[in-house]
Amino acid sequence: MAKLQPVRGTHDLIGDEARSHLAIAGAAREIAERYGFAPMATPIFEFTEVFQRTLGDTSDIVTKEMYTFEDKGGNSLTLRPEGTAGVARAFISGGLQNELPLKCFYHGPMFRHERPQKGRQRQFHQFGVELIGVAEPTADVEVIAMAADILDTLGILSETTLELNTLGDAQSKEQYREALVAYFSGVSDKLSEESRDRLVRNPLRILDSKDAGDRALLADAPRFDDYMTEEAAAFFAAVQDGLETVGVAFKRNPHIVRGLDYYSHTAFEFTTEALGAQGTVLAGGRYDGLIETMGGPRTPGVGWGAGLERLAMMTDAAPAVTRAITLVGLGEAGEREALRLSGVLRHAGLTVELVYKGGLKRGLKRADRINAAVAVLIGDDELERGTVTVRNLDTGEQSDVAIADLKDHLAAYR
Repeated sequence: MAKLQPVRGTHDLIGDEARSHLAIAGAAREIAERYGFAPMATPIFEFTEVFQRTLGDTSDIVTKEMYTFEDKGGNSLTLRPEGTAGVARAFISGGLQNELPLKCFYHGPMFRHERPQKGRQRQFHQFGVELIGVAEPTADVEVIAMAADILDTLGILSETTLELNTLGDAQSKEQYREALVAYFSGVSDKLSEESRDRLVRNPLRILDSKDAGDRALLADAPRFDDYMTEEAAAFFAAVQDGLETVGVAFKRNPHIVRGLDYYSHTAFEFTTEALGAQGTVLAGGRYDGLIETMGGPRTPGVGWGAGLERLAMMTDAAPAVTRAITLVGLGEAGEREALRLSGVLRHAGLTVELVYKGGLKRGLKRADRINAAVAVLIGDDELERGTVTVRNLDTGEQSDVAIADLKDHLAAYR
């Protein structure tokens, strides 16, 4: 029989790594709630059409990376590759048009069939926020400021750079697309194969090509700012002014793009040099045309997503774990009393570990292995006196404590 292994591109979260993920999501949740955002959880799988509509039939995610399968009813279903599409679908199908502005956050597993590498697995975990129903640039500023606050709370904001760009409005984008096609058509023989394909399907995506030859051509490419409408320029200026007002530093990166038509105006990424090639830890932007593309009413939106694996790689340390009180029952009566006391102490807010069997030596060995703070020894002699023996495992000191007083005696370890 073959040795059981996790599926390639998946990873068990155990111990400190699991605690780190929970701590990051908890810190992000706390900040999001301060901004007035509420939790939302959408299904892990959706009808495939949800992602085909939102990510585009020709995108790499849809054509190469989605986990798509047919259920017993013949429906095509897909494990979610990102979070925004599910929230947008919930907005439409849940009749949330009267709840605007809709401010929500979510976290959980996402799935993409791509080459696994450090910080990027086929099942990965994401924390994201969406602000739906606000067309003003203040919404963009607020979600970016929230992201900065979360990174700051995690102690890693100083290791990141906020890179900011504008995609303009529909008119700006169309004018710019025409200029890009004209320019790159003249040098198409120098483009990579992937960018020649993008020139036909999605010329804006050439701007974020990683190919060295493509990037050399960008130096002489048309500048988006030359094709922006006055309205689009004013929107971007307001976003920049708002970020300066709330004290969030940024730099302009004209190569940040989003390829689909429903994206508009603000696009941004928090990047770092601490993770090597996987430099983006949080990314987002405005998607005013998304909900209309999915069949709902035209509704503006802006949001972002962050990978917990990458954030965990940067925070590096697991949160501190409360040291336990270990209860060691000696003999049948002692084990029974240890079980009873475990409930009393846990209800009092203490962290308690039971030693299930094995006597004093095994109990103390277990206490040492889990780095317990205190061992409470409960044997026949103690029970006859109505006491227990409390041993401080750091100093070795021990004392007899009345069972009735044990909860108060251990209060300092809560």
